[in-house]
Amino acid sequence: MGLVVGLAGDGDDPVGAEPLHGLLEGVLAPSGDGDPVTGASRGIGYGVAEALVARGDRVAITGRGEDALKEAVERLGADRVIAIPGKAHDEAHQAVAVERTMEAFGRVDYLVNNAGTNPVFGPMAEMDLNVARKVFETNVISALGFAQQTWKAWQKENGGAIVNIASVAGVSPSPFIGAYGMSKAAMINLTLQLAHEFAPVVRVNAIAPAVVKTKFAQALYDGREAEAAAAYPLGRLGVPEDIGGAAAFLTSAQSDWITGQTLVVDGGIFLNAGVG
Repeated sequence: MGLVVGLAGDGDDPVGAEPLHGLLEGVLAPSGDGDPVTGASRGIGYGVAEALVARGDRVAITGRGEDALKEAVERLGADRVIAIPGKAHDEAHQAVAVERTMEAFGRVDYLVNNAGTNPVFGPMAEMDLNVARKVFETNVISALGFAQQTWKAWQKENGGAIVNIASVAGVSPSPFIGAYGMSKAAMINLTLQLAHEFAPVVRVNAIAPAVVKTKFAQALYDGREAEAAAAYPLGRLGVPEDIGGAAAFLTSAQSDWITGQTLVVDGGIFLNAGVG
């Protein structure tokens, strides 16, 4: 899925806040069907949507695969979720997604930008520049487009929160996935720019996961999960629920005094960068 919009239930938010209405862009469907944006049978975006629904929100989800979206709605609950198919980088789709969210929920309290692609593996020196442009368009420009749409439709006058799913690849060298890392570094800077510009009415933060067990990241651990996990002080790779919990926090009243931050969710892998 590419977009998820969420609306909290009637007073059943465990934080005790007023009902929320949100938008999550880039959710992964439960039955990946070759969608290059989501690319997983159970990915970070789906984990985020699941966490938001579990606390009582209603969410709108988008993606390129209609069948996968339908299955996601069935699994998450048709009484809580609507699906809006389309390509994340398509400006017309961005406008329609936000419009339909407003029609269904009447507001958009939060936006979670999660759409991402990484179609290339290799050195930057040999990278096709058109591929690099595609990565940047999907991973960064689409997030800006959705932020603009939600700002104009609701958040400028009513406030809210935005969470951008970045990556540890955006805060350190990322050999052979350099275009992806470059785009996620831009996503982190986009977070800073929007946090400054949208304050004080909208909080904007990012989450930077390390390797999370999804089809999207499978090439990084397939056939060697135990070896890959051994490098993490917490002894395992991430799972979508780890990121879902972080996103739920950053879209809740518990994070009302947090903006412009990038929360690294990495199982402690960066601790290994210390001296000694």
